[in-house]
Amino acid sequence: MTLADLTATELVSKYRDRALSPVEVIEDVLARVEELEPRICATYALDPDGARAAAQESEGRWRDGTAGPLDGVPVTVKENIATRGTPVPQGTAATELIPATEDAPAAARLREAGAVIFSKTTMPEYGMLSSGVSTFHHLTRNPWDLSKTAGGSSAGAAAAAAAGYGPIHVGTDIGGSIRLPAGWCGIVGIKPTHGRIAVGNPYPGRAIGPLTRTARDAALALSVMSGYDSRDHTSFPSTPESYDDSALPDGLRVALLLDAGFGLPVDPEVTAAVSAAAAVFEKAGATVEPIGPIITREMLDGLDRFWRVRSAVDIAALPEDRRAKVLPQIRSWVSTAGDLSGFDVFHGYSQMGAMAAAVTAIFTSYDVILSPVAPITAFPAELAYPTDDPSKPFEHIAFTVPYNMSAHPATTVNVGWSAAGLPIGAQLAVPHHQDLTALGLAGYLDSQRTERRNWPMG
Repeated sequence: MTLADLTATELVSKYRDRALSPVEVIEDVLARVEELEPRICATYALDPDGARAAAQESEGRWRDGTAGPLDGVPVTVKENIATRGTPVPQGTAATELIPATEDAPAAARLREAGAVIFSKTTMPEYGMLSSGVSTFHHLTRNPWDLSKTAGGSSAGAAAAAAAGYGPIHVGTDIGGSIRLPAGWCGIVGIKPTHGRIAVGNPYPGRAIGPLTRTARDAALALSVMSGYDSRDHTSFPSTPESYDDSALPDGLRVALLLDAGFGLPVDPEVTAAVSAAAAVFEKAGATVEPIGPIITREMLDGLDRFWRVRSAVDIAALPEDRRAKVLPQIRSWVSTAGDLSGFDVFHGYSQMGAMAAAVTAIFTSYDVILSPVAPITAFPAELAYPTDDPSKPFEHIAFTVPYNMSAHPATTVNVGWSAAGLPIGAQLAVPHHQDLTALGLAGYLDSQRTERRNWPMG
């Protein structure tokens, strides 16, 4: 293990004790990136010179006693989260490369806390894929197995976390885009309560959250980025909450969801790993009860139709030469949008509310919903979708997308590996504003693991 592998909480402690300098740490992180990036392809707009300058400034703040809560901690930010001076291509060659004029709220909070934002990270075409396939970025690969996807759409963030490009990586999530890659890369990723972190350009279902190697680091990053910002009318003031992974809350009621009811069948190895996590909770005194599917095929298909039309409108607005640069699978997906009626589109839009109601009903009886993150382990890197079929793009998100529509926090934690050595993630969803409770439960599960493996490529 090198400096690049230290957690954010370890770094802050060592900086405070003068045992380490941010300058030493960023050099080690940049060396790790230089070594592994040709194979992983997780970064965009890497800025070594800016990172070194920021680390020097941070060193001075630690010396002067004015350091912030993340001072000197290396951080990456997904490319669709604006950082001043850097274009936001959204993963597609169809976008004009116009530098952003200001930091988005999450990036601004990180800088204010002293974080060293040394790079952006990759994403797939318009963020509409659960892979790293993009007409703009190089193909991002999974550090555990380079033939597999890192997931998406926070592809580069998850790959960077698993590979040890520093401790904190920030992604976005509209249907599973933080949690799916986190699960497939063996890390922690949280989609917080919607509004806890200001998005800046809010859209139904869209959230921003950290991807890290530990739940405690995710809690630290979440606390820094939380809070109201006038650029996001859906954001709200920080909610008082504390992180605790030492024990389970008294009387914890766990709903165990192993079958989403539709979509890709759940791999038996995934079922076994999540069931073992449920057994850990039960052994610690929690009540664990299996539940049936929460959402329906009609709900997901309706959302697909609504998203299809939304994306078709955006792509139709492009000049013809730029429209031709959009990934063929995305163009194929939106090609049927014109066949849908206004009734179809409204019905699809209404399914967001139907999902929200279905999830909320579960929390009247349970404190947490435990499920797989995805029904399968990581699929081949070159595929845009697990199905390799643009007409069936969402067969793998039935466990994740309900919480985007209901705005509940949901986090991931690694609970095992497949026979092929691929990570298997469990998802923990909890009531609104209990984000750190979810992370505490993830941290508890992680602390009880009997099998641990070295991080890949470190």
